Amino acid sequence: MSITDSAAAPEIETEGVNVLKRNSDDVGWEYGVLVDANNKDKVKCKFRGKVMQGGIYRLKQHVSNEGNNVKKCKDSTEEAKEKCKKSLNESKRKREEKIVQELELREEVNISRVGDGEKDEVTSVGSSEPHKLGPMDKWTCAIDPKATKSESLKQPKLNKELWKERTHEVYKYIARWVYTHAIPFNACDNDEFKQMCEAIGQFGAGIEPPSQFDLQEKLLEEEYARTKSLLQEREAEKVKNGCSIMTDAWSDRKRRSIMNVCTNCADGTSFISSKEMSDVSHTSEVIFELVDQAIEDIGPDDVVQVVTDNASNNMGAKKLLLAKRSHMFWTSCAAHTINLMLQGIGNMLRFKKVIDRAKAFTIFIYGHTRTLECMRYFTEGKEIIRPGVTRFASAFLTLNNMLEKEDQLRKMVVHSRWDTLKDVKSKKGKDATAIILNPAFWKDVKLTLSVFEPLVKVLRLVDGDVKPSMGFLYGELLKAKREIKEAFGNVESRFKDVIAVIEKKMKGRLDSPLHLTAYLLNPFYSYGDPSIFDDATIIEGFISCVEIFYHHDEDKQDQAVSTELKKLQNREGPFNKKLARSCQNFDYNPASWWRLYETETPALQKMATRILSLTSSSSGCERNWRGFEMVHTKKRNRLTTTCLNKLVFIQFNSKMINKKEKIKAKRISDVLLSSDTTEAQGFLHEDGDDCALVVYRDEDEEMEGTWISWSAIGEAVGAEEQLELRRSARVRQLYEGEEFDSEEQEFEEDEDDRMEPY
Repeated sequence: MSITDSAAAPEIETEGVNVLKRNSDDVGWEYGVLVDANNKDKVKCKFRGKVMQGGIYRLKQHVSNEGNNVKKCKDSTEEAKEKCKKSLNESKRKREEKIVQELELREEVNISRVGDGEKDEVTSVGSSEPHKLGPMDKWTCAIDPKATKSESLKQPKLNKELWKERTHEVYKYIARWVYTHAIPFNACDNDEFKQMCEAIGQFGAGIEPPSQFDLQEKLLEEEYARTKSLLQEREAEKVKNGCSIMTDAWSDRKRRSIMNVCTNCADGTSFISSKEMSDVSHTSEVIFELVDQAIEDIGPDDVVQVVTDNASNNMGAKKLLLAKRSHMFWTSCAAHTINLMLQGIGNMLRFKKVIDRAKAFTIFIYGHTRTLECMRYFTEGKEIIRPGVTRFASAFLTLNNMLEKEDQLRKMVVHSRWDTLKDVKSKKGKDATAIILNPAFWKDVKLTLSVFEPLVKVLRLVDGDVKPSMGFLYGELLKAKREIKEAFGNVESRFKDVIAVIEKKMKGRLDSPLHLTAYLLNPFYSYGDPSIFDDATIIEGFISCVEIFYHHDEDKQDQAVSTELKKLQNREGPFNKKLARSCQNFDYNPASWWRLYETETPALQKMATRILSLTSSSSGCERNWRGFEMVHTKKRNRLTTTCLNKLVFIQFNSKMINKKEKIKAKRISDVLLSSDTTEAQGFLHEDGDDCALVVYRDEDEEMEGTWISWSAIGEAVGAEEQLELRRSARVRQLYEGEEFDSEEQEFEEDEDDRMEPY
């Protein structure tokens, strides 16, 4: 019997199980299975074998003995009852929160009503506002879904079915507009669309839509002013705890060179403005003038640092700014630097071979419809490619996905279904099969992931907007180095090359006096490891930082270094209280912790709250390129720079405000899969040898990707667009393989450090 035949037998035995097993993390699937693969509502209880309709929700009611609509399970364990009951309560809580959120959203909409003298209005189903359907409906009322049993037995009112019909008719008109003008489907799932529908509904019939002139002039100005007013809270935060300025350049569809300026504080990133600079070279002097003007506009006392990448023109601007404003810091983008670390490690032979093999396999699988269908059959419809916001984040996520599906991929390549595919018999097909069956490949994948993962964790931290990252960056990089050493068994000869790459990229970028001081003043680290105060490098960096922060104020410098730092080190006075020692939770806010000690250590407290409220990355500035791309499309390429600037200001800041609300509600997705660089329904993300990954985003902010050939892309988008090479369309080439995003060479960088374009 061949290896193919021997593997086929057990596969037949398990195929039915695989089909009937739901790939879901819902706790209910621990106690139930599908009866029919084509009917997801028909579920069987594992305890008593009872088959019921109503899906997993009804099964959880059955197991937990909750609810009146299902027979109780007598054989379920106490643990199962508790788990299912907890899951049901959580689902109920989420539904209630969603209802409250929808009601609040609708209540925010309030337009002036002009009555016709009639007072008798009837509340419609699904709305808190009165509507009139006709004379008969004055004698009916809405059906209350929360009505008691006795109330629900009363005769149904006429307007329920009528309202369903009318709603469906309205939906048809909305759908026609969406389909005709290629509106992304997820655009109809945001709050602004719901509020628009509510406002039109409150107005009633006969509304005149706004003209193009209204949208471009008066309404744009009003929305621009409204968005600015929403940012007032962040303006107060900037005054209180300072902010960072971020700047970067890109080229739009008309080849205009545009420089963006953003600001970041503890409340998040805000877009300030963009300036067309096609007529000048992006020299150090030009960048300095732009940044210096932004500082003047915001207020010199409110700006703590400037964050950019390490291009030589930025480093030249740094020298000019520090000569004029000696109390400010100019720091390197941590996300950019960590990507350079990942790239440097990924280019090492031992890791490059793994990534290249995985890439060859995925390109083969996604390059043919038959192999792709076969792979999805064995992985139960799941993808092995998991695109991220950067090239090396994508490599990490895809390798991790492949490792999770190792058994499924092994079964696939030894199954008769795989052997029958014509493409598998080609050289690339045989190579793909050999890659999956090679035990050494999977061993190398595990090692690669164990080396990449610690740095990817830091990338998640610095590239997100969940909390200010400056206070955690240096400490987490030290932790990442320790974990990488452990992955190599703490054998220096094995890890020294990897650590050398990390330290080379850190030097002068992520180990500045500002980073060292943030590490020292974060009690999460200094209270956990008092030896930090004895590290000469850290103390020297702290003193340098104090001299810059309190420039021309020697009394404050002496007070912070000689007196107040010792109180922190020796935990004197309030630093020794129980509340002060409760700072060993990574999710806490160190800046808030320091606000408790203003009276005891005023100099150190002001310095700590400002530094620990800073970002360590300029990713927020880079993300608005996607906003520009969505605003300035081929159909709208006649927009003036002023109009474009206002549209991006509204779009970017509105999204950042909404994102902050999601963070507060803990409804934020993984930054590596994230949101900001992937707003379009579909866009080119990465290129392969002759393929590109088209990424699609669904309503739940999950990502799916498909590799397609460049020729197919050319047919889809046209040769002209295929050949266009703009930084914005490439999702920033600093992430796609360039060492820096400038036409000039990086400041003091070795030749062998520069990366080849991907």
